[in-house]
Amino acid sequence: MHTSVAPRVSFKAQMLKVREDAIIQAVNRLLAEKGFDAMTVDEVAARVGIAKASLYKHFPSKEDLAAAAMVRVMRQAQAYCAGLSDDDPPLENLRAVTRWTMQLKLAGDMPSLPSQNSSLRSALMANREYMDGLIEVSDRLGAWIEAAQADGSISNRLPAIAVLYTLYARACDPVLEFLKMGGQYQDDEIIELVMSTCFDGLNARSQAPDETPARAVH
Repeated sequence: MHTSVAPRVSFKAQMLKVREDAIIQAVNRLLAEKGFDAMTVDEVAARVGIAKASLYKHFPSKEDLAAAAMVRVMRQAQAYCAGLSDDDPPLENLRAVTRWTMQLKLAGDMPSLPSQNSSLRSALMANREYMDGLIEVSDRLGAWIEAAQADGSISNRLPAIAVLYTLYARACDPVLEFLKMGGQYQDDEIIELVMSTCFDGLNARSQAPDETPARAVH
């Protein structure tokens, strides 16, 4: 019986992979901090500590750099969704995914989505891996949304696509940053506040006697 042995990766290839990972991580942070249009290739090279010419050996353009970072996040989203059980209540899975995206956002690991007329958007639309991932995640979330509407945990008066886009918007919600800048709340508290407005809405509801009112805004 023959046991297949994985081919050994050369030291040079390993170093190239480490550098490429560092580049993508730097791009990811810059996209989260300032967005695609404001990010420059010079900034990426400076953060990684390599020459711009070396950077272009890995990624030939600014769009390719950003697309690689977006693909990486999409892979993470696919893995996270795949780790959730379809046996769990669909609303709980939707809440889990939404909470996870906001955790990435507050940690500075969620790239800002490109604007409608951005050249990055065109690059992503042409990126097969990104689009396949987006379709897979959207289909999985869409199935949970429809199941949640069927069991009454999400209003069936709302188009499922509107619910999907509302959940996607939490990944780039400026409210997260505004609340963090205010310094009144910890990250976990911020997430729960936004989760409440997203899933419970803003309509006044009867408050239990032992509930503590939210902190005043100063």
